[in-house]
Amino acid sequence: MDPTIIDQKSSDSDDRLVSAISQTAPGTALRVALDMIIAGHLGALICIGDTENVLAAGDDGFKLDVSFTANRLFELCKMDGAVVIDKDLTQILRANYHLNPDPSLPTSETGTRHRTAARMSLLTKATIISVSERRAVVNIYVNGRGFQLKPVSQLMASVNQLTVAMQSTRATLDAALLRLSSLELDNFVTMHDITEIFYLFETLLTAGEELDKCIVQLGREGRTTQMQREEFVGGMNEAYTLMIRDYASDSSDAKAREIRKIFHDTANSQLRSAKYVARVLGYEDGRDEDDIVTSLGLRTLSRISVVNGGMADQLVNEYGSLQEVLHVAEDDPESLGEMGLNNPSVLANSLHRMRGQAK
Repeated sequence: MDPTIIDQKSSDSDDRLVSAISQTAPGTALRVALDMIIAGHLGALICIGDTENVLAAGDDGFKLDVSFTANRLFELCKMDGAVVIDKDLTQILRANYHLNPDPSLPTSETGTRHRTAARMSLLTKATIISVSERRAVVNIYVNGRGFQLKPVSQLMASVNQLTVAMQSTRATLDAALLRLSSLELDNFVTMHDITEIFYLFETLLTAGEELDKCIVQLGREGRTTQMQREEFVGGMNEAYTLMIRDYASDSSDAKAREIRKIFHDTANSQLRSAKYVARVLGYEDGRDEDDIVTSLGLRTLSRISVVNGGMADQLVNEYGSLQEVLHVAEDDPESLGEMGLNNPSVLANSLHRMRGQAK
């Protein structure tokens, strides 16, 4: 099978799972019903969407076609069988519905209800929710994948740990980037310096991804967490990509995205290896951690107010490196003005301040 088709299927499945988790977030009517079901020590099997195929995989039960409410769903789950709801969560279509998915469909689940849920999610494009009466847990199934909902208290504990870690990492990263700009202007950056910073970028952004998962599960209760996340991660994605372009042998955006994916999929221990990072960046001759590497200057230049609208790329394309841009800004600022840079003196002054800030 074409790998791109596999990737698309995986992406569709991920999107559907995120959507399903959002439907069950705290504050939604569906989550209220699920909490009532757990509090009532009940089990449940709920099918949402793709109703034509869901109904084709079962029989019996009661035809209802009534408006969806949390209380109605709770009461209907007191009966055996599944409850079938339309994709928009507006109508309850069936209750006490007996599902008979193909028993040959693969699943690693053990309980009868969970096996049925997993197989129905493989057989249809519905979101299947299974509530365990004995363990009092809620599992969501999409395309055969199960996801267990966590209590709000457990989610908030994870949020607190992640935000503390992100705050500390962001402070360390900000200081390291400030120092890096100074080292770049002195042309004294080593492989060790950039390896440590790439590691910090990955630590911060990976924690941000984990926090995103918590935010989706928290629903409305995750708004404050979302603002905190933006504070920690704001601007870092662009800075990360620009830094990769600064030091990669191929400075294109496409190559930077490829390198970012490699870094993201790399184990922490390997990501802290200067030799490994040098190979990924495309240094065919190999580099040790004490070897000097020269920056193009895209990240540093983009931080200066007068360098905007793609001007950083123009400067680097014209002069080749941050060092050369600095020399031109000092010795021949008029030529920068001819390139369309407003107030070339501001560029030189800003670069001199950066050089001294981290010393």
